[in-house]
Amino acid sequence: MSRGGGGGGAAPAKPPRAQAFRLPGRHGYAVEFSPYLPGRLACAASQYYGIAGCGTLVVLEQNEAGIHLFRSFDWNDGLFDVTWSENNEHVLITSSGDGSLQIWDTEKPTGPLQVYKEHSQEVYSVDWSQARGEQLVVSGSWDQTAKLWDPAVGQSLCTFKGHEGVIYSTIWSPHIPGCFASASGDQTLRIWDAKSPRPPVIIPAHQAEILSCDWCKYDQNLLVSGAVDCSLKGWDLRNIRQPVFKLFGHTYAIRRLKFSPFHATILASCSYDFTVRFWDFSKPDPLLETVEHHTEFTCGLDLSLHHPSQVADCAWDETVKVYSPSSLIIPS
Repeated sequence: MSRGGGGGGAAPAKPPRAQAFRLPGRHGYAVEFSPYLPGRLACAASQYYGIAGCGTLVVLEQNEAGIHLFRSFDWNDGLFDVTWSENNEHVLITSSGDGSLQIWDTEKPTGPLQVYKEHSQEVYSVDWSQARGEQLVVSGSWDQTAKLWDPAVGQSLCTFKGHEGVIYSTIWSPHIPGCFASASGDQTLRIWDAKSPRPPVIIPAHQAEILSCDWCKYDQNLLVSGAVDCSLKGWDLRNIRQPVFKLFGHTYAIRRLKFSPFHATILASCSYDFTVRFWDFSKPDPLLETVEHHTEFTCGLDLSLHHPSQVADCAWDETVKVYSPSSLIIPS
């Protein structure tokens, strides 16, 4: 996989042309590109805005003609997050409002391979470790705990307690084996070492609920948090007393954010203000572009590992969109 550099550009007058897929009766919560197959992506969606009803995992294929349904799987409660396996191109895990995780195989479209139900409330986050040799998954729940899983084992390996509020996001470090971050309604960002009993590093990152976090792909000490206060803050783990940058522009809560896999200083964020924004935190004017092509809360966001300019997002307006914002297109 090549990892290019560079990027920039002013915001266009119109949003970039997007390929869209309709999710009738389902409201998008999370979307993720396959790490293996260019053009394949998955969306975790829920009926009735995730407040009631069932959920659907939608696996999509994209080509020049558009986006097409490859597989869909229904679950009896809302689905809030999805992560692809890092060792099997056909396997995914979703997290649900009934406190369970489901393992799916796109080659076996009859139902989940396994269901793990240990959380006592909604599971809002699930992530598969990218570290070599690890087969670890972390989940974060409204029951204020994170749990560590090996998909080959029928129960959780351990439970991480300490947050005093809902956990909205749990994300593995792409650099440090066994290390993950969690973002919570208790206004803290916490850094955990799954291989050590030591207490986590606690960062009082915002004076508001923190809904999302992500790690920089190029700097193992840098991660960013996004919160209900509409701000993003960058944190250097070597000195957590003050953020190394702050980004402002969203007008409602930031629901999800992702660092670029190709650009060291670029990240994207989506929000309840219906927009996706692209930032370069190294620039004096960091906001590169604002994309507004949804008509409801924009909840899911991912940047392709295969195409440097490709982005996917999903929203409560029952659509998934794949597009290339001008700020990520490298001039030839």
